Amino acid sequence: MASDQAANGGKEENHSEDSGICAVLRILGAKWAFLVLSELMQGPQRFNELKRRVSVIKTQSLTDTLRHLEQNGLVHREVFPTVPITVQYSLTEKGSDFQAALLEMEKWVQKWGSDV
Repeated sequence: MASDQAANGGKEENHSEDSGICAVLRILGAKWAFLVLSELMQGPQRFNELKRRVSVIKTQSLTDTLRHLEQNGLVHREVFPTVPITVQYSLTEKGSDFQAALLEMEKWVQKWGSDV
């Protein structure tokens, strides 16, 4: 603590809800968000196609994750008036911009993932 205070000009470092990491986690939301974003980087997908590709995620969790990502502007949901209705998900510009962070995470896993 004392070394943190000294390094910050006598101020205690505070990792509160206002920190960048907390902000990112609030935007991304659910634990499955990274996997969903990674899959959507392959291109737009219908719900059932996405569900097959991320089969570890239960249907309700996938729905909740997509809804959260859409509300935060990372995913675009497009409904087509077919019978039955077709819903397609794609990344917005904001969602696509997250690709660099995902690629860095992938590099980190390739280097350190075997330690887990």
